[in-house]
Amino acid sequence: MLGSTHGTLTSGLRARVVACGEEPRSAVHDTAAARASQGDLDVSGRPLYAPVPDLDRFFSPSSVAVVGASDAEGRPNAGITRQLIGWAERVGARLYPVHPDRASVFGIDCVSSVRELPEQVDLAVLLVGDPLPVIEELGEAKAGFAVAFASGYAETGAAGAAAQARLTAAVARSGLRLLGPNTNLNAFETFRDDLSGPAIALVTQSGHQGRPVFALQELGIRLSHWAPTGNEADLETADFISYFAERPEVGAIACYVEGLKDGRSFLLAADRAARRGVPIVAVKVGRTDAGARTAASHTGKLTGADQVVDAAMRQYGVIRVDGLDELQDTAALLARARRPVADGVAVYSISGGTGAHFADLATAAGLTLPRLSEARQAELHQWIPGYLSVANPVDNGGHPVGDWRGRKIIDAILADPSVGVLICPITGPFPPMSDRLAQDLAAAAETTDKLVCVVWGSPVGTEEAYRTTLLGSSRVATFRTFANCITAVRAHLEHRRFTSRYLSPFDEAPRTPSPSYRKAQALMQPGTQLSEHAAKQLLRAYGIRVPREQLVTSAAAAVRAAGLVGYPVVMKASAPQLAHKTELGLVKIGLTSASQVRDAYRELTDIARCEGIDLDGVLVCQMVGRGVEMVVGVSPDALFGPTVTVGLGGVLVEVLHDTAVRVPPFGEDQARGMLRELRGHALLEGVRKGPPADVDALVEVVLRVQRMALELGDELAELDVNPLMVLERGQGAVALDALAVCR
Repeated sequence: MLGSTHGTLTSGLRARVVACGEEPRSAVHDTAAARASQGDLDVSGRPLYAPVPDLDRFFSPSSVAVVGASDAEGRPNAGITRQLIGWAERVGARLYPVHPDRASVFGIDCVSSVRELPEQVDLAVLLVGDPLPVIEELGEAKAGFAVAFASGYAETGAAGAAAQARLTAAVARSGLRLLGPNTNLNAFETFRDDLSGPAIALVTQSGHQGRPVFALQELGIRLSHWAPTGNEADLETADFISYFAERPEVGAIACYVEGLKDGRSFLLAADRAARRGVPIVAVKVGRTDAGARTAASHTGKLTGADQVVDAAMRQYGVIRVDGLDELQDTAALLARARRPVADGVAVYSISGGTGAHFADLATAAGLTLPRLSEARQAELHQWIPGYLSVANPVDNGGHPVGDWRGRKIIDAILADPSVGVLICPITGPFPPMSDRLAQDLAAAAETTDKLVCVVWGSPVGTEEAYRTTLLGSSRVATFRTFANCITAVRAHLEHRRFTSRYLSPFDEAPRTPSPSYRKAQALMQPGTQLSEHAAKQLLRAYGIRVPREQLVTSAAAAVRAAGLVGYPVVMKASAPQLAHKTELGLVKIGLTSASQVRDAYRELTDIARCEGIDLDGVLVCQMVGRGVEMVVGVSPDALFGPTVTVGLGGVLVEVLHDTAVRVPPFGEDQARGMLRELRGHALLEGVRKGPPADVDALVEVVLRVQRMALELGDELAELDVNPLMVLERGQGAVALDALAVCR
């Protein structure tokens, strides 16, 4: 053993890391303590709770004012006013047109200004080019909500962003809540009220991008709300997610997101949905530079570093998809499907080719196709010829679906305890047998608690079996493509697994600084890059093992240090702002004698002098045994704040870019999940009969670095522990080098 930092992990690493030592908040008088004292905040000063806005008054108002109402034919405001009048009638709201020059609009008496409204309105819709003066008036009138359609704000550049900032400030002073600007009428669409079952609630930053999901109503899928958030000067995507997660009729939340207003707000909203088991399915643009630029010009939002956004969504169970077709199919399935009783997927087809093709795609996507038991296969062969495979996929050869045998086969597959999902891909209609097959599948779905899916591959989509039998069933999930079916089923199974073990990280997030933070404060040097020696002291303050080492300033001291550290030793030049020491020849390894140490000291100082490097000394370090080189680091993100990264270290980090990232706070499960995401994860398990690495020690380092990110994130611009040598199981992990940059 190289030290005593690593020990037995008995009750979970979270407890050990928090046990760096909490102190009463009043006992620590420093920056972190001051931040954490301002309400229910974590140690970084970020909120641990977000209130849910009372959006009932927005979606179901008792009274509505339409500012700028018009009935002038051919004018845009006239069409909008007409739509709002119809919507107000449907929701039972009193509507007041507001216009300074009109006595009435569409036969409804007008008032000339907001100040003349006969009551305190729940919602004001602003059909004016400059909503700023009206916002101030609405604040005086104690209105609840306002919607601003006007564009020309943050989406247009710096001048527009300044105008939006003025609008945001006015809203904050007024006390009302604002949707927009740069939004539209989607919130006031006509939703079908003849559909039953759990509904999809829709949040979009671009109204047109929500149209495919809205159109699901024509396929019998219920929609409850649509929130077009626009530029989000006030109300944001997170507000609507939090509200929808609390609504009993909402089975899933579908989102089209161009950029997030605030990373922590989004995570808190996703956390609320995860606690309640409500799936969020999202298209998030910005995977490429081109997409990010377009999103910024559209809504003026930060799209965020995509790897961080992707990790943050996955961390809180948000299902990220790429296409709008995936969004509608996945959201529809998750909204209506019951909790799965098993993870196994059975594929049933009339064609061996179809079954093999689908099974190949499903298995590659990570779905599990269990082999049916010998007894189950024997049962199926009562109705299916013996020369056909029924192990899974089940190939019936075609003819059995046309008579009484078809339902027997379906029931037998669904009765298998390893099967939680039955998928029947029908690549094209073949009436009358395909009609009978669709009827049997729909009837069987009504009698089982397992998920029944059908892929109707016909490009026409007008067939009776599809339009009436399958779409008419609330228990059959129907898709048009193999890929969308697989994506939705995988999301369904993964989300249920996620929520079944979900523990909110915000409940366990540290609220008070540890004694480690006090030690770290003494080491911080604002605006500079710490020397390797100082960076390692920072790690040591948080209980992260570093090699035995001494900083020396003479050859004689180097020899004495080598004797204390123990041969063989490593010698390194040490100075602030010094990176890439190896490339400059400023690292010497495997030194085994006093003479080698003296020579190495002189050579290191000569190179530094030639390179113009002002050394603070030379490090004489313990030489650590071989292991798996990893990297663990902290870096800032514009949306989410400090993030923690782990990956393959040494030179491989720059070559392979094999890393995983998480946003604090997170627990041990997420830390282990980061390791499983790495392409090189097998190296930690041992390769070519090599011993497995000490994964527990690596996880502990990740959690301790997370604590540093939480406590020092606003003061630490960058931390890079590379390489972190992960030794054999039971022997720990040692930080061989570290880079730390202070803000």
